[in-house]
Amino acid sequence: MMSISNSKTVVLQSVTLNTSGVFRCEVSAEAPSFTSAQSEARMEVVYLPEEDPKISGVELQYQIGDEIDLNCTSGKSHPPSVLHWYINEKEVEDSDCLISYAPVEHRHGLSSSILGLKFVLRADHFNEGLMKVKCVAYILPVLWQGERERAVQSLPVREMREALLLVKSSTSELFPFSAIFLLLISTLNVLVPII
Repeated sequence: MMSISNSKTVVLQSVTLNTSGVFRCEVSAEAPSFTSAQSEARMEVVYLPEEDPKISGVELQYQIGDEIDLNCTSGKSHPPSVLHWYINEKEVEDSDCLISYAPVEHRHGLSSSILGLKFVLRADHFNEGLMKVKCVAYILPVLWQGERERAVQSLPVREMREALLLVKSSTSELFPFSAIFLLLISTLNVLVPII
């Protein structure tokens, strides 16, 4: 452990989720003063998801006025991923459309988050004949949590994963005002710096 460390940095190897906790560093001067200084900070070990989020509940075809009922499930992580839905790049903030579920617990302290999206399909959801529905998952580690307070760490780089669903409107004589889901893409993996 000390072979990679230096006078300003301590490198910990083979950490696990159980390594999270409060660490203290103490520096002592040599004789004759023997003065010392110490500081402590909480370290949270984060396990990033290896899989992209998955969108489920997709039907092959919808009519304007149909209810769309989708779920987004994140990959296993610690802490649990925070999920957000977007329609045409605009975040869905209407709590009546969002359904929160309890995280699914997995082995080794990992969990998956699930967030539902339910809304009625309208013609104004389409921009030039397309609607894009996207689920984004990201990790935001909590450093400390009390009964009424919560400190959250802003990492210099936040890993985001997203699943994208493209919807194309179809106007035919048989199905006027219908929408057909064309593609399900869940391979976007973007690193976004926090400002």
